[in-house]
Amino acid sequence: MTDILTAGIISLVVCLITGPLLIPVLRRLKFGQTVRSDGPESHLQKQGTPTMGGVMFFFGLTLGTIFIAKDNFYTIILLLFTLGFGLIGFIDDFIKIVKKRSLGLKAKDKILGQLVLSILLAWVSVNYLGRGTDIIIPITGQHIDLGLFYLPFVILVAMGTSNAVNLTDGLDGLAAGVTLFVALGFVIIGFGQQLFSITIFAMALVGSCLGFLFFNINPAKVFMGDTGSLALGGALAAMAVLTKTELILPIMGLVYVIETLSVIIQVVFFKLTKRRIFLMSPIHHHFELKGWSEQKVVLTFWSAAAIFVLLGLKIYDYTFM
Repeated sequence: MTDILTAGIISLVVCLITGPLLIPVLRRLKFGQTVRSDGPESHLQKQGTPTMGGVMFFFGLTLGTIFIAKDNFYTIILLLFTLGFGLIGFIDDFIKIVKKRSLGLKAKDKILGQLVLSILLAWVSVNYLGRGTDIIIPITGQHIDLGLFYLPFVILVAMGTSNAVNLTDGLDGLAAGVTLFVALGFVIIGFGQQLFSITIFAMALVGSCLGFLFFNINPAKVFMGDTGSLALGGALAAMAVLTKTELILPIMGLVYVIETLSVIIQVVFFKLTKRRIFLMSPIHHHFELKGWSEQKVVLTFWSAAAIFVLLGLKIYDYTFM
């Protein structure tokens, strides 16, 4: 238990130290956020706030994990997958900033990178970690062997999760706070399965999110950018795959699911009717335009995340125990 807490503390401290060093550098390099012109008017004042702060996760998560779990194979896979997704986000952010546009990497290049990493995660999990190709149905506990279909399933989980976290990252502290709660869920799952490396990694993720929130809470001094959101999504997906909780993750991360569905529903409904269901998507912007303060939206979503994690853990306990 001491080692688990130590991993979280190390990650927290590393992020708290890295922030004051990184943020001024990002300012000098003019790595500022470009705000959507069609977004809430209150967001215009955020124009130019340093982005790519997700680099803090690279340092905090890596040092917090390796210092305790060292070179365990689970640790290596978790970190490589997370940092790989983070690197895709880093390149995406870099292109946006250098070319001063809202779009970075071409969609096909972004998808290709995520696809390759997802395939590697599935292949290593099945062939080297003995994960198998079965999935466990929540509540019933039924095992279904997907066989060759397990590969596209992992691709769906990994890419879906990383992009869902990316969509959630639209308000100060929102994505980091929600992810903190979901990561706490994986601390409990990893501990229950006696998977020491995953528990350490999850706690390091908790510490990193907490440290990042110190600089990202409203009014944010820095944004995580795709660098951070894709890394966070990759971390959650990897832990879900290695703990066979791929179908528990959408329950604990139901905030991500709701955010993503709001975008899909908005787009489909508009194409069919030329009308909008939400004032703006993702849905956190809808509540802003309804008159909620940014802080109220974030605190409400954090509270919902905590409830969904507790629900997910309850279902996990009923399913796996």
